Amino acid sequence: MARSLNKVTLIGNLTRDPELRYTPSGTAVTTFTIATNRQWKTESGDSKEDAEFHRVVAWDKLAEICAQFLKKGKQAYVEGRLQTRKWQTKEGEDKYTTEVVISEMILLGRFDDVPTQSVQDIPDDFDEEPKAKKEPKKPAKKETKEKNEESDDIPF
Repeated sequence: MARSLNKVTLIGNLTRDPELRYTPSGTAVTTFTIATNRQWKTESGDSKEDAEFHRVVAWDKLAEICAQFLKKGKQAYVEGRLQTRKWQTKEGEDKYTTEVVISEMILLGRFDDVPTQSVQDIPDDFDEEPKAKKEPKKPAKKETKEKNEESDDIPF
């Protein structure tokens, strides 16, 4: 069987705030849209710009992180796979949607309004003071023959 690859990498801006929901079994799912832009020049030298809009879906803990930190207008890097879903309307018409199911997300740009971590999220064993670094042990200096002869009266 031949290998295949289904991988999507996008850097773009969110067009709306993420929407966090939970499935009946309690699994978190967040959806949002990312816009990517491209620019080019026509044969006549005119500049053109086009935007593409991508529906993005995150699951589980990543869904909760996206909902907490992403906001409309913020830039993000997302990585995942393409997935096309099919469903039927009440009228029986088949509908399709293609979305990027992400496995990675990185916040880009400024973080002025990113919420700080709440006290509830900090583990119980978290130390506010960083632990002092232990200095590596230095090898003992070799004593010269002369020092050993002079220090015969040391009581150990």
